[in-house]
Amino acid sequence: MTETRTVVTGATGHLGRPTMAALRAAGQDVVGLTSSGGPGLVQVNLLEDDSAANGLLAALAGADTVVHAATTNGRLDLRMAENLVAAASAARIRHLVLISIVGIERIPIGFYRDRVRIEEIALGSGVPLTILRATQFHSFVDGVFSAQRFSPVILTPSVRLQPIAVEDVAARLAELAMEEPAGRAHDIGGPAVRTGRDLQSAWRAATGSHRPALPLRFPGRLGAAYAAGAALVPGVPFGVSTFEDYLAGRYA
Repeated sequence: MTETRTVVTGATGHLGRPTMAALRAAGQDVVGLTSSGGPGLVQVNLLEDDSAANGLLAALAGADTVVHAATTNGRLDLRMAENLVAAASAARIRHLVLISIVGIERIPIGFYRDRVRIEEIALGSGVPLTILRATQFHSFVDGVFSAQRFSPVILTPSVRLQPIAVEDVAARLAELAMEEPAGRAHDIGGPAVRTGRDLQSAWRAATGSHRPALPLRFPGRLGAAYAAGAALVPGVPFGVSTFEDYLAGRYA
């Protein structure tokens, strides 16, 4: 590993913040990009290309590596990816590190199809890169249940998941950013495969909820993909923090 200047997009986001912290803890020179700006950060709108003078090329000047952790959680992520890889190519970035999701080519969800397309955009750019696919974050699972706070029952997907702590993913992104481009890195998942009902029971205990669970079974190809383990990572798990660890910190 060598010291490099690394740019992290989405620097104040859920994944960007711990990724920057992990890189700095390893002694790396890190620059954070964010659309809103802030102390010690560079304000850049990734939804605008440099023809709009948003300063993306200037922000990448002198950088060796870019970790792309920014997201809108929607289709605008495609435009961000296009603008970023174009600027990274022009800036002669030597390593682009891209976060993605396990099972996106097998699970028929629109958001996942967009993740496949983002990977294709990055791969077609000619910029040397590493793609890391991770399972769903603990916070995502929490959000599925928390979003139903006004419902008399908790719809609980009848699927197997392998949720992972965002800090564990950030640590792996930082490691990869300090290494040579690897193409598709090994997928990573959380410490245990859990059922939706199991996760919901843990969430109820942590939040003090007494509402009953109502199983939600996905039909057709979607249900078949989850049943076949498309959202899981076989083998030795990477993540170490459990969903209960997350809940203890979140709802203590």
